[in-house]
Amino acid sequence: MIRNKNNSEHYRWGDNCSGWFLVYTPELSVIEELMPPNTAEKEHYHQFAQQYFEIKSGIATFKIEEEIIEVPSGSGIHIPPRTKHCIFNNGKSDLKFVVISQPNIRGDRIEAPFH
Repeated sequence: MIRNKNNSEHYRWGDNCSGWFLVYTPELSVIEELMPPNTAEKEHYHQFAQQYFEIKSGIATFKIEEEIIEVPSGSGIHIPPRTKHCIFNNGKSDLKFVVISQPNIRGDRIEAPFH
């Protein structure tokens, strides 16, 4: 089946951010996400899942462990399992990206503060 935002399950997260489940199986999730300007997610890591973020529009700012990395539109970044990270939209326009997680991150998210 051809998938896009119009025929996929939508959800809200964070401060008015949106996600659409394009693929959602135990082995894999592919989610299209939109973050309005001046939004961020909470720092976290995944015990088992690796993730790849492909930036479609805007500039994503990531905190990965203690490093700050800007990822422009048309580029992506890989986050290995057990790597503390979060994404920010510090720009003036919407940030649009696709995040691929393998395996699915359901029940695999550990949020700060870390023990």
